[in-house]
Amino acid sequence: MNRWILLAAYVVGAAVPAAAQSTADRPVTFTKDIAPILQRSCQRCHRPDSVAPMSLITYEEVRPWARAIKQRTQLAYVPGMRGVMPPWLLERNIGIQAIQQDLRLKDEEIAAIATWVDSGAPEGNRADLPPPLTFADSATWIMGKPDLIVSSPPFSVPGIAPDWWGDLPDSPSVEALTADRYAQAAEYKETSALTRSTGLLKRSSDLPGQGKNSIFVVHHGGAHMRRPGEDREVSSIPNHEVGHNGHIFPAQSGRLVPAKAIFGWPGMHIHSPGVPGADRDVTLSVGLRLHPVGYKPQRKEGRVNTPRSELDINPNSGAQRYDSYFVAQQPLKLLNFEPHMHAAGTRMCIEAIYELSVETLSCAGYDHNWVRDYRYEENSAPLIPKGTIVHTISWFDGTRKNANLADPRNTTVWGRRSVENMLGVNNYAFFLTDDEYKQELGQRRDYLNRTNGWDTLVGCPDCWKSPDQKPRAPRRGPLVD
Repeated sequence: MNRWILLAAYVVGAAVPAAAQSTADRPVTFTKDIAPILQRSCQRCHRPDSVAPMSLITYEEVRPWARAIKQRTQLAYVPGMRGVMPPWLLERNIGIQAIQQDLRLKDEEIAAIATWVDSGAPEGNRADLPPPLTFADSATWIMGKPDLIVSSPPFSVPGIAPDWWGDLPDSPSVEALTADRYAQAAEYKETSALTRSTGLLKRSSDLPGQGKNSIFVVHHGGAHMRRPGEDREVSSIPNHEVGHNGHIFPAQSGRLVPAKAIFGWPGMHIHSPGVPGADRDVTLSVGLRLHPVGYKPQRKEGRVNTPRSELDINPNSGAQRYDSYFVAQQPLKLLNFEPHMHAAGTRMCIEAIYELSVETLSCAGYDHNWVRDYRYEENSAPLIPKGTIVHTISWFDGTRKNANLADPRNTTVWGRRSVENMLGVNNYAFFLTDDEYKQELGQRRDYLNRTNGWDTLVGCPDCWKSPDQKPRAPRRGPLVD
């Protein structure tokens, strides 16, 4: 039997790691213990006039949802983690853990929530409450206030209609941008009447999954840029997808935003919500934080993708596995891990096959309502030797247990519609020369020596050898079969 399936049976029974099961010496209360957790990890979405179906600001608002909060946060210990809150599905016991924008709750925070709920969810002393957060309107940007915001022309989406693919008209030239600049971060935002008011959402069950979601309709879409008077695209911003957390470009790179840029919106995929009367006019905007004037990138990102189109997902079987591969033709520095599947997808792992060993770099559950980009911290990004096979392993669930399926009775194959399937990884990397690779290795060894990080090293097999040694396998074995 697959080791992952056996692990699933164990974790569902155990729910919380033993290290996180100890109870506090004092009562756990909302005011002193739970409110700070909600402020940091939940209230950005769970507040009035935001996208979540309930507000979690005051004790009176939170108390009716206490058991649901416990259940959703403990899904962090269930394989696949679908439905976990906060929606961050990177597995915490496998591979590289140093990730930017990490939204996960700590084990002790999850345990505190469980203790609070099991003890009757007491309010506590209101004097212990932290100062309330001050929110801007629902257009607040996760990555901070952008230096530049460009919006697509509005487009109409019926409540019930087939999926639509196509190009939107260009946006007007950005006349205020008088010089070439480079973006250091990008975030997309879909806006419509429903993103500004949750009045149509009376229950959390109104959002059971892809194909039934009544708020967002942009399955994916992106922005390309060109200069006025030219037809040639000069740069693009990586695609937005449902529930995406935005893009942070590495410090050595950035995306060119040409002076007086004209933004185009090609290859949009629109998925009607399937809800009668949920017609709306929609706009997709991209917010860019820019490098200072005069900044020039040192490196350019390239793609490391492992797509596979031979998919046949059976409705009567869970844990259906598919494998795909990429061979590194030169050394590379892998910058992120972003699984992409559709509603049947449940989990993906990425591993590196070196000369004599296999090493798992990352694993994540997959929920097509929350397509997340897990971007490695600078000193943890895998350094991949030439000739390495980058291997992705993906699992799909075509059974009725998968609530994200619009109709679990159907066999599904590769297809562009949201109710069909895809397999790919939107990974980016620096493709390195031999000299650049040696430089990266030297910097990584210095970091490991400074931080005593050798015992947890993942994703740098040549770190183990001196510059004059021939390549050999890393001392750490594979983390999973």
